Amino acid sequence: MNSTKTPSQRILAVCTSTNKGMKKKNVQREVLVENSGFSGDAHSSPETHRQVSLLAMESIDKMRELGLDVKPGDFAENITTCGLDLTPLPVGTRLSAGQDAVLEVTQIGKECHSPCEISRQVGDCIMPREGIFCRVIKGGNVETGDEIRII
Repeated sequence: MNSTKTPSQRILAVCTSTNKGMKKKNVQREVLVENSGFSGDAHSSPETHRQVSLLAMESIDKMRELGLDVKPGDFAENITTCGLDLTPLPVGTRLSAGQDAVLEVTQIGKECHSPCEISRQVGDCIMPREGIFCRVIKGGNVETGDEIRII
């Protein structure tokens, strides 16, 4: 990332976990693997269209305004963004992340069949309403502070 200019649409956190349905830890940087997801993340798989999840910090802030003590990764999202409204993006939208990675939106929100670990821990889960899911079209390094934009 160019340190002289901060992009307005950026990645605030890069999060992974080894188990599904759990809060993710901000690892600052990770490699997106083409048609798989983040190396080492529980959701990484060529067998799914939900290889990477994204949630806007603006969505997390809504939960904070309700009094919840939450941070990036607490809703099990892989990438926390800032300055990019994710909710109106249609399926098929492509995003560039970092220097080389390209993501394609495959799903908006999700249906929760039972309260997940996140919902039990924080009292609510915003991912079903405002999270998006993508597949990795082109891999590459992604790190906190990188630009993310619609292409």
